[in-house]
Amino acid sequence: MPEYIVVSFKFMIVNSTASMKILICDDHRIVRHGLKQILQQLEGVSSVKEATDGEEALLILKNEVFDILLLDISLPGISGLETLKKVKEKWPSLHVMMLSMYTQEQYTKRAFAYGASGYLSKDSAPEELILAVKKIMTGKKYIDQAIAESMIIHPEIPVDCINHGKLSFREMEILVKLSRGMSLHEIGNELSISFKTVSTYKTRIFKKMNFDSNNDLTRYCIDNHLA
Repeated sequence: MPEYIVVSFKFMIVNSTASMKILICDDHRIVRHGLKQILQQLEGVSSVKEATDGEEALLILKNEVFDILLLDISLPGISGLETLKKVKEKWPSLHVMMLSMYTQEQYTKRAFAYGASGYLSKDSAPEELILAVKKIMTGKKYIDQAIAESMIIHPEIPVDCINHGKLSFREMEILVKLSRGMSLHEIGNELSISFKTVSTYKTRIFKKMNFDSNNDLTRYCIDNHLA
């Protein structure tokens, strides 16, 4: 290959990474600030913008083009997974990295089924976030190392074949919070939904899962490594 072609190719690579634009969607300001500080250290990043929830992220995406979206899986209002589905329907080429405190395999599988490019625990080191973003931008998938190891050591049956696989993401989220002893008011405050709405979700969960008591719910979550 002639030398001038090699030089031209390298120049194209530099230019393609020099305008990387990233959108962070998380309802916690301190989390957004921390992520932004880390991402701004990544070579080639020209812009890092923030959204506090799914609705705001969708509005921003309507008016501006981004290369990657870092999306919290647990958001008030529209959940992260619901936001992911809407994003991939409207902007299928946008790379989406899901961020979560949930490390159970079913969350990861649902995220990838909806079109996510990566899934990363919020407990991950800054270096892993940088590595994940770089990998995703090359068109590859990225799974949090701890989750990947768990999936290899403890392979899980498909989500739609397990009992809690019938639950929606919000129902799963509330199921886990209930198993940890959170009250309906605490869950409502955390998810920015009413006490009545949480109560309705709980009723649906009990019906779908055939629970008779909170003890049944807690025992199920412990037995299935959800608590």
